[in-house]
Amino acid sequence: MTAYPHLFSPVTIGTRRLRNRIVHASMSTHFAEGGRVTPRLIDYYANRAKGGATMLVSEPMAMLGWQRLPTRPAILSGINAGELTRWADAVGEHGGLMLGQVQDNGRGFRSGFRNPNAFGASALPDDLSGTIPHALSEDAIARMIGEFVQSARALQSAGFAGVEISAGHGHLFHQFLAARSNIREDRYGGDLAGRATLLLELIVALRSGCGDNFIIGTKLPAEDGMTDGIDLATAAQITALVHATGAVDYLTYCWGAHGDTLYEHLPDLHGPRTPYVDRIAALARAAPGTPLGALGLITDPNEGERIVRDGLADLVMLGRPLVTDPAWGIKAETGREAQIRYCVSCNTCWHMINVGRGLQCDNNPRVGAPDEADWKPGPTPFPKRVVIVGAGIAGMEAAWTAAARGHHVSVFAASDEAGGKTRLHALLPGGENLSSIYDYQRLAAERAGATFYWNRRATPEDIIALAPDHVVLATGATPGWPDYLPDEYRGEGFFPDLRDAMADLARRPGRQAGTAVIHDADGSAFVYAAAELLHDRFDRVVLLTDRERLASDEALVTRQGVYARLGRKKIAFVTSVRPLAASRFEEGEVAYVDVHSGAETILTDVALFTYATARVPDVTLEVPLRAAGIDVCLIGDAYAPRTVLAATSEGHLAAMDF
Repeated sequence: MTAYPHLFSPVTIGTRRLRNRIVHASMSTHFAEGGRVTPRLIDYYANRAKGGATMLVSEPMAMLGWQRLPTRPAILSGINAGELTRWADAVGEHGGLMLGQVQDNGRGFRSGFRNPNAFGASALPDDLSGTIPHALSEDAIARMIGEFVQSARALQSAGFAGVEISAGHGHLFHQFLAARSNIREDRYGGDLAGRATLLLELIVALRSGCGDNFIIGTKLPAEDGMTDGIDLATAAQITALVHATGAVDYLTYCWGAHGDTLYEHLPDLHGPRTPYVDRIAALARAAPGTPLGALGLITDPNEGERIVRDGLADLVMLGRPLVTDPAWGIKAETGREAQIRYCVSCNTCWHMINVGRGLQCDNNPRVGAPDEADWKPGPTPFPKRVVIVGAGIAGMEAAWTAAARGHHVSVFAASDEAGGKTRLHALLPGGENLSSIYDYQRLAAERAGATFYWNRRATPEDIIALAPDHVVLATGATPGWPDYLPDEYRGEGFFPDLRDAMADLARRPGRQAGTAVIHDADGSAFVYAAAELLHDRFDRVVLLTDRERLASDEALVTRQGVYARLGRKKIAFVTSVRPLAASRFEEGEVAYVDVHSGAETILTDVALFTYATARVPDVTLEVPLRAAGIDVCLIGDAYAPRTVLAATSEGHLAAMDF
């Protein structure tokens, strides 16, 4: 019995029967090394099959001779023949079917410079990097199709159940489909039927080469938001052309393109939940009878159940949620929803991949570990007394993990709630899902028997009285006092830092006249979520930043979303400037200077001036505790002000070290 009977009902895709509707959508891990499949890569997929995913689509694979990215699993070269079999077997051991993704970036490039070795439909520049590809000849296209088929047959021989063609995201097949990027005058260009020829020929060739007992799925572009790109009407026409081949076993869709709309392929909580499901269902009318996959900000089992129950799709395709919790499926099926670590839709995973650090997650410190699915900390043979100071997400991660291992854990919390500054961020626009981090941690810590001292700022005497073997300082950090503000106002509340300003506004609803000014020397998502809240409270909002752009430390897709929302809301921002001490704050004036030209500007009618400056670790307890001979460990912002990812990761590692 399950609360989600439709989500956990069987379905037939091609000739294969799936035991439920949960599909691992393609996510790059970058766990391959030198093109070789690694044990960590296999473990990643095996754990998601063990956790309940019935069909798993891999990251893009190196199926072409020109694809030499070392983090792509190499197929065409043959160097992974044995490992591919082990991969398919590891997934199959848990009842899962493994599919390889067929994809090429074409001219698409996100590394901050141009790709000198790109191939594409036409010699037209990439909208992000400016990369101009070499236009593929008809002979080169034929060879490319042949190599894709050869690679698919190698996967089939290794035990893979099929492939998925990634024809969206602004990559190669999308570039052929869109008039914006395809000005060819041969049979692969011209009208839509011509521009779709490459995709259609590939589908037919894969079916011919691999036979009927091999799943062929296709992910199509739905709306890319680009001039002369793909809109819903065009996507429906492409769907009909693909359906007419009779060779596709399932369809799904993606949004955005490799340009200013890239962020749309990874929706977050600044918009509605499951934003694409209804439009995906409408597109499916052009392919009657073909199973359909829904994707895009599906994070909760209830959403998956509704999608299948209401006939909106046949498959629920989860990418980020299964990164966060590979056991999402079995926990939902067995009534353990409260134990799911939910995706917070922050896109840190995407960011880590694109900066070359491999797949990581804010809410899962164990991505790719051999025992990741439904992991429980093993008991310690030597229980210790552990005191944790701070109930933010770093301290709470350490608390629940250490307590679950059998240590005697005491937690001092300065407030009556867990979460720290992350709890405040969760109150801001787009931050709602962040609450799932500390909600999970608190429930897990309480189940494991941790003791909490709420509303109590720990003194050295409080801690020493508990006779701890180890102390973890997870005391966070505080924005530094800006050097341009009069020192006599420090601590008086006239110039609150951005956190204090948001906490105060959360208690006092209602609009205020005048302009709110934020000095942004931080560049984090919190700052721009705060700006959106201020937009709802003040007549005008202005962001001043020392940097040359906003959100410099955030993922590209996050930064694009920030710019889009600020633009829509007409929130003003000025880059490469710094506030001046000569500002007449008491008269509602803020002066700032351009750091390059020296030109000065004055903002008037300022009702609120607040700042997000470099944070200073709060470590006043460290010296007296060490002087008392106590083992002290600093984690999260107390160690060095950084990110949610660093906080949860360090909390986990600290608890595993005791």
